Amino acid sequence: MAAVIDNAIHPAFEKLRSHRIDTLNLDVEEYRHIRTGARHLHLAADNDENVFFVALRTFPMDSTGVAHILEHTALCGSERYPVRDPFFMMIRRSLNTFMNAFTSSDWTAYPFASMNRKDFDNLLSVYLDSVFFSKLDPLDFAQEGHRLEFEKPDDPSTELVYKGVVYNEMKGAMSSATSQLWQNLSSHLFPTTTYHYNSGGEPDHIVDLSYDDLIRFYKHHYHPSNAIFATYGNIPAHEHHERFEELALKRFDKLDIKLPVRDEKRMYAPVRVEQGYGVTEGEDTTGKTHIVMGWLLGHSFDLQENLEGHLLSAVLLENSASPLMRALETTDIGHAPSPMCGLEDSNREMTFICGIEGSEPEKLKDLEALIETTLEKVVEEGVSEERLEAILHQLELHQREIAGDSFPYGLQLIMSAIAPMVHGGDPVELLDLEPVLAVLREKIRDPQYIPDLIRRKLINNPHRVTLTLRPDDKLDGRRQQAIREALAKRKAELTSEEVMQIVERAKALEERQMRKDDDSILPKVDLTDVPLQMPEPEARFDGDISATVYARGTNGLIYQQVVLPLPDLTEDELLLLPYYGALISEVGCGELDYLQMQDRISAESGGIGASFSTKGRIDDVQNLSGYMIFSGKALARNRMALTKLLRDVYTSARFDEKDRIREIIAQIRARREQSVTGSGHALAMGAASQGMGPGAWLSFRLGGLAGIRGTKELDQSLKDPAELAAFCQKLASLHDRIRQQAREFLVIGEEEQLPALIDDLKSCWQGDEGVESSSWTMEPVNFVTREAWLTSTQVNFCARAYSTVPIDHPDAAALTVLGGFLRNGYLHRAIREKGGAYGGGASQDSVNGTFRFFSYRDPRLSETLEDFDKALVWLQETEHEYQELEESILGVIGQLDRPRSPAGAARHAFHNKLFGRSAEQRARFRERVLSVTLEDLKRVATTWLQPAKASTAVVTGSENRALAEGLGLEIQEL
Repeated sequence: MAAVIDNAIHPAFEKLRSHRIDTLNLDVEEYRHIRTGARHLHLAADNDENVFFVALRTFPMDSTGVAHILEHTALCGSERYPVRDPFFMMIRRSLNTFMNAFTSSDWTAYPFASMNRKDFDNLLSVYLDSVFFSKLDPLDFAQEGHRLEFEKPDDPSTELVYKGVVYNEMKGAMSSATSQLWQNLSSHLFPTTTYHYNSGGEPDHIVDLSYDDLIRFYKHHYHPSNAIFATYGNIPAHEHHERFEELALKRFDKLDIKLPVRDEKRMYAPVRVEQGYGVTEGEDTTGKTHIVMGWLLGHSFDLQENLEGHLLSAVLLENSASPLMRALETTDIGHAPSPMCGLEDSNREMTFICGIEGSEPEKLKDLEALIETTLEKVVEEGVSEERLEAILHQLELHQREIAGDSFPYGLQLIMSAIAPMVHGGDPVELLDLEPVLAVLREKIRDPQYIPDLIRRKLINNPHRVTLTLRPDDKLDGRRQQAIREALAKRKAELTSEEVMQIVERAKALEERQMRKDDDSILPKVDLTDVPLQMPEPEARFDGDISATVYARGTNGLIYQQVVLPLPDLTEDELLLLPYYGALISEVGCGELDYLQMQDRISAESGGIGASFSTKGRIDDVQNLSGYMIFSGKALARNRMALTKLLRDVYTSARFDEKDRIREIIAQIRARREQSVTGSGHALAMGAASQGMGPGAWLSFRLGGLAGIRGTKELDQSLKDPAELAAFCQKLASLHDRIRQQAREFLVIGEEEQLPALIDDLKSCWQGDEGVESSSWTMEPVNFVTREAWLTSTQVNFCARAYSTVPIDHPDAAALTVLGGFLRNGYLHRAIREKGGAYGGGASQDSVNGTFRFFSYRDPRLSETLEDFDKALVWLQETEHEYQELEESILGVIGQLDRPRSPAGAARHAFHNKLFGRSAEQRARFRERVLSVTLEDLKRVATTWLQPAKASTAVVTGSENRALAEGLGLEIQEL
């Protein structure tokens, strides 16, 4: 269907243009607010998930995190909604499908999405007031940004400490070597512009930001003349304009806002820099150095420059057959290619980065020589037209695909248009790639086109930085010591009046945090606004080939899966599954080696892969079943090629390329090790839940902390050729076992594509039926865990878990509602606001029958574990209002009804059915959620959440070893 076009124009706005993009099935409309100059990009689409986004151009010129702290503080109360926490309060009283705010390097954005018009209007009112009429209370700045407090807030004899949500968030973020790599490289590539600084804030600099600095920054940047509005969906633009004008814009005049927006001054010779990053004291530092090279390229908002940058990056780095990626994967200079490899195009000027991790500082010149030689070789030999066509094919496929399974599709489109709007480019050009792809198809016919690009942008470009980031096991200790000494000096210099001010502010902040605001001034939806259950995508079944088929509006793409029940596997074979899934699309197949297969996958599909999925029964989490799934997607014109590709990988994948397999395992190890500081809360919850059922145990052993440690051990062992040969043989045997299983197919595409798709499947898979062999089962798992996992982190991740019930148990609904109830009513305040963690909460996992408490980037440890227990006491001993319950129910319904992409909704329905989650069972669960009472919450907590039966796990730094041992936690080294 075409997007709905409404030609009415609000008198406060002028229409600049309208542009139809058929490949995206939408109309782009651009407007300007006449009085203030505010810009509005509206993507008119036939989609009832409406998205709102307002961005302010923010160009900080220091690393105090002013833009980031302002983003947090702006959401803590406004003129029309003078409550303490309207953002988190609205999350609870809304049916939003997305609500957040984020700080980029040169803009700050406030987006939300909702499928309910009343809810959309409510959120718009709160967001506009928060952005343009924020209260910015000094106590909110102290809570969200940073503050000095005594360790015991009311006892000046205890030590001074720094507290603050953003302070702890950035301590966590900057614990990651990858974050430090990017920040250090940027600071040298951009010596004079805003990108030199850390827009999120460096913890050591955050504490220098004053409240007055924050207010100045707000007044200068948060004005409609500096704002970009963007919307997506089926609400007409003029209706948005009416609301924008009424709620905010009519109160402003045009302001001439001076921002430090300029191109970086060019360097005339490459620069080399060496810096350290912190690892645990005493940790072996061998093979832990990162070396990366970065070049400054042209404007990101110039479409020609942008796509040439992407083309260049894809030619050199897209996959293992790309010359530079191949050189980085196969060299013995380091362990694996750097996670930084690729093009960064979100800044005003783009950067191209490549490099290695797992190296030594003295290998710097070797790496530079390898990269320079590789570039010269590509210039000399050129790149085949077939390879370039495959890259353009990937760009086309990426542009056409309707995403939206983890992030609203409309918001993804807006995010890709925002950089040109911030920097003065054309957002329409960047959304409508078709004409430019046609131009590039002409250009790649010239065999000198790519060599000339490489010469101009890289080889002859002196604005280049080589950064060596080496591990330093004394760095964190020196930093902590310096902070302690600075705070001790600060404390010694405090006057008695300043001491009283610190104590009184801590007391005032606590009183503010404990105050019950009148939330009736905030708009809300209630249970009467909850829609009926979303209809299931309709499937048909083709019995000739066991195919489940969905006709969906996929914008010219097709999706296929081959699904097989797991055979009866030993524990050793089970532990191979993640590696098997990761390797299957990375190795050779039949007559083709892995390099030829990479080319084939890129030319014929949008990617293929394999994964496994396991779940307990709806009435018994100990009774597990599992499936291996081979997946692929392609443009509809490549449907036969995709079918053959999946068939060939399924039948003929080869595990005899030992060096290749060794390289990929090294890369998996590197990525897994880097995931800890970003997802420590999930890893801690997984560790705490490991003893509560086979599904939880498997997830901990394969993808959790034990899986990360196992990958490190495996990678180490594969240095022995005999071990490597044995590992490859095990993978080949596992592949033979899996492909003998009986199989079924999932096919998703547009109605007119489906008959041919089914015919392709039948002709391609004829005569290879697969036979049902023994099916896989696991023994029940039931034990209590108390573990502390030590790694290099400046913050903690705490978790406590309880064994509960499966999804179809009558108590599962109340436990699911209880997670949100405890978070909203107690944990958010105790762990985030008062404790200073970046996040904390609780949730029921009915797939594995566990209830988990967690904290994220948390400065505390034992106190947070105590807060988990206190939340259960609070539940039983406090008088609760019905509205608190209603808000928690709304949160669960919002998750159940979350929209998915057309293909994602079909996949979700198919896999639900595969594991016995019928539409009837899901409707039953939804009904139970809607009828949960406050008495139910107290009853299920008493029944299932008994502290004596809790399991506990934390991820923390080595300095907390003694504390963890004192809490009775068994120490595990990561």
